[in-house]
Amino acid sequence: MSENLKTIRELADELGVSKQAIWQKIKRDASIDLRQFTSTKGNTVYVDVDGQKAIKAMFSNDSSTRYRQQKDDVDDNKKDAVDGQDEVKFLRNLVSEIQSEKKELHKLLDQQQRLALQDKKLLEEYKAEIKDLKALTMAQHDDGEKEVTSDKQPEPENSTPESQPKPKKWWRFGK
Repeated sequence: MSENLKTIRELADELGVSKQAIWQKIKRDASIDLRQFTSTKGNTVYVDVDGQKAIKAMFSNDSSTRYRQQKDDVDDNKKDAVDGQDEVKFLRNLVSEIQSEKKELHKLLDQQQRLALQDKKLLEEYKAEIKDLKALTMAQHDDGEKEVTSDKQPEPENSTPESQPKPKKWWRFGK
């Protein structure tokens, strides 16, 4: 082909940008009519000298594309660093929250163990009282005194063999 025609790829390499960047510039800029500066053979688009000048002018109006791309890369790195710092702060806050929850759980566990120990002591005291009461009632019963409990009525003073209940048989076939 002629030396004055260049492909979009060649132009992109010369300007240090991608083919997509050139196509986007052309599409955004309404002053450039792509048909007047280009010719197509197969799937390849060739740009003439006037089109090359127009495209180069679009990119030169922007301050140096390579500098801008490098600046964008540096900004992305700064953003990544800031994002990393934010992530570290977030993780530190999360760790401190977990530690405080852990301390609270230890306090609750200690409280539960103390209450369980108190309940055990009270239960042992109640058992001891019940044992003492049983021993006292047995001692009263052995002394011949009449036993009065909340479950039974006091026995009548004239206890006759007829008034005492007969022993029950363990089988109940007839009744």
